[in-house]
Order: sequence, then C-alpha cells, then structure tokens
Amino acid sequence: MEATALIPEKELICCSVCFDIFKEPVLLKCSHSFCRVCLQQCWEEKSSRECPICRRKAPMDSPPINLALRSIVESYLKQKTDRETAHKSEARCSLHGEKLLLFCKHDKETLCIVCHTSKKHTNHPVCPVEEAVLDLKEELKSALNLIKEKRKIFTKNERECKKTAEHMRSQTQHTERQIKADFKRLHQFLREEEEARLAVLKEEREVKSRVMEKKLADITRRISTLTDKITAIEKAMDTEDASFLKSYKNINDRAQCTLQDPELLSGALIDVAKHLGNLTFRVWEKMLGMVQYTPVMLDPNTACADLSLSDDLTTVKRTGTAQDCPDNPERFNRCVNVLGSEGFTSGKHSWEVKVGSKTVWAIGVVKESIIRKGNISSKDKGFWVFYLRNGDQYKAGDTVLTLKRKPQSIRVQLDYDRGEVSFFDSSDMAHIHTFKHTFTERLFPFFCPGWRDGGSNDAPLQICPAKVSVTVTSSQ
Repeated sequence: MEATALIPEKELICCSVCFDIFKEPVLLKCSHSFCRVCLQQCWEEKSSRECPICRRKAPMDSPPINLALRSIVESYLKQKTDRETAHKSEARCSLHGEKLLLFCKHDKETLCIVCHTSKKHTNHPVCPVEEAVLDLKEELKSALNLIKEKRKIFTKNERECKKTAEHMRSQTQHTERQIKADFKRLHQFLREEEEARLAVLKEEREVKSRVMEKKLADITRRISTLTDKITAIEKAMDTEDASFLKSYKNINDRAQCTLQDPELLSGALIDVAKHLGNLTFRVWEKMLGMVQYTPVMLDPNTACADLSLSDDLTTVKRTGTAQDCPDNPERFNRCVNVLGSEGFTSGKHSWEVKVGSKTVWAIGVVKESIIRKGNISSKDKGFWVFYLRNGDQYKAGDTVLTLKRKPQSIRVQLDYDRGEVSFFDSSDMAHIHTFKHTFTERLFPFFCPGWRDGGSNDAPLQICPAKVSVTVTSSQ
C-alpha cells in the first residue's frame, strides 16, 4: 500500500507552505500540520503566529511533533528509495537494452537473450546468472579459504617471533647478570674487560633486535595485506549479482596469493655461549690464578625445553617440566638433547663428561644436519653416540658393550681428519669403543641426560674442566 493512502484527508504528504515532502512535521491545535522550519519562517515573515491555512491563532509554546505523520512520511520515503534502488540495480545489456539473464562461461561475461544468439557466443557454454553466481562464489570461496589459511600461518609465525623476541630479552638479562657475577670475583683492573663484554652483548642484542623487528614488521605488513585481500573479497561477494560479476575478474586476480610461508629466523637468539663460555679462561693472562678452562660448552639455544643448564653452561639435567622457550630451528623439541656450542670440521678434540651413578645417559658427537624436531634415535645416521640404559645396558650405536666396571666419567675423543670418535674410561683411560667414519660436515658434541620415559634421571651430566698449564719461555 502506498504511503499516501494512509494519510487522513485533511493532511497531505506535502507541506502546505513549502509544497514538498514533510521535514520534521509539527501539529497545530487546529489539526493542520507543517514543517517546523517552514512554519517558523512563515511566522517570521508575517510577524504573527497563526495557521497558514485556517488563520487560527497558535499558542506561544513550540508546537509538538506530529508522530503519526512523521511515521507515514518515513514509510513513504523508504518505499520510494527501495523502488529507486531496485530500478537502478536491474542490469540491462548496453547493446540491446535487454535484461542480463545469462552468463557465458567461456568469456566470463553476462549476456542478454540477443547476445546469446550472436556469432560471438556460438557454441559457448551458457548458464543462468543465478547459477553462475553460485558457482563463481564457490570457486572464489576456495581461494578465500587458502588466503585465510595463509594468514593463520603468518599469524602463528608472528606469535613465534614475538615469543623469540621476549626470550631474547630474557636471555640478555640473564647473561648480563652472569657476566656481572663473574666479574665481581675479578680484581679491579678487570672492570674494563667486563665493560667490553657487556658492550659486545649489547651490540648483538641491538643488531638481532633490529633484525627481529624488521622480521616482525614484514610479517605484520603481510598479514595486513592478506587481511585487506580477505576484506575486499568478502565485500565483493556480498554485493549484488551484477556488480559481483562485473568485478569478478579483478577480484579473482586479487584472490591469487603467492606469498611464501614465513620461517622463523635461524640464529635469531642471543649467542649466550659466546658471552659466557670460557669467560675466565679468556682473561687468563691477567688472572692466571682464577683460570678454569672447559673444552666444550653447552649451547642453550639447542637445549630441549625439558632440560636445565647451569649458569656456566657446563652442566645439564632433565627437569621434567618444560620451560617456556621459543621453538627455534636449532632447538630439539621432543628428545631431551643438547649440543655443544662449538662445532668441529678438522683436528683433534677431547672432553670428559662426569656421568656418576646415573642409570640413563648418552654422549658423543653428531653431525650438524641431524633432524632436531620430533622423535629421533641415537641409532639414526649422523649419530656417533655411546649410551647407557636401565643402569647396565651399554651400547655404542647398535653394538652391545660389556664393561668391567661402571665408569664414573667418560672421555670423548674426536679425530676428525682420521674419521674416529673414541670413548674411554677417564679413571684409567681404558678404551671402550671407537666409531670409524669419513666425516664430511661439521660435528657437534652431543649430550642427553635421560629419556622422557627413562625413569628418574635428575642427576646431571657435567663437562669436566681441563687442566690448564702455562709455560713461559724467554726469548734468546
């Protein structure tokens, strides 16, 4: 029903003053209605407050709004707007003026009945517009889902980057405390050395923080790009059929996503071992009496989250409670392993590991490229490891070993050039086993204080300090 049919006979859809649709209609006591602005202007021009139609005097207070009339006018305007919108949205062929009812699947464009019979579209597959819209939206929905999945990957990587950045700050604070604690035990003249070490740490933090900030900014920008794509595509899919089909090619092109999945930066964490490892030995020329040299230092950036390392990076034990640390590429995430901080590509190297009365442990060397994620085995290729299980089962790889006594300390000896990894009982240097292999890549010391299901293994593995001797010779 039209809005005008609802208006009483003495009230019109148009204001009697401006002869246009009512704007904020007000009602006089004589039952005549006018626009508030029109009525006010009329009174100002005539300098009298009376009804413009019946000339009846109006009270001095402001006339009330005619709520019934305002509701009718709003209903009328809404119907008028809906009709105009429906008329404009009815797409027609620019060549023939006919309604666009068909869609050419070959040319990806809408057609009228006349276009369909033209030579241009002979033998082309054609379907109704409604069917084409459903098919194309379904097709676009697949591309949209891929973009959403891509955004999830980037969002997850963003969280890992933020977690890494936070861990870097924690590492920096911890390392700084350790450096200061070590330097407090040194004499006054070593303060300059302390300041130099802190400067190196600060510089590394700034450099790696800038790299991480750049990485985060890049990921955030890519997420923003993907979000914009998703918003644009979803907005296009919500438009009218004709508008959607008209812009489909552009939207479909925009829906193609070629962004590579993000990867967490390798080497992003603070190199704690560089700052803390062998700190006192590095200044032995100045403080010979305080020198303690450990040939191998543990790398906390490779340690499984279930492991706890001592502040001087020479002792490792299994805690059974996972620490909150980033899953960076260098870290073991399932097996309770940790590597030495320095790898070897040549020469002879040896170190001793105190195993004590532990019932489960594994030590040796591994190649740099071993898999560090998921469940791994010391029997895998790239492992040259001697281990103990259940308190009395000694093995070197697949070889079962029988020992005369239970060693308390094991010496690991690597001769890279000859391709040998040997194990000895440190108490008397009795030979236990030797692996032979032609090495082709960097090797790292390997430590495992116990398995996840290996029972109680709270006792630590400790890398023993080496004896340091200094011989001073005078030049002739």
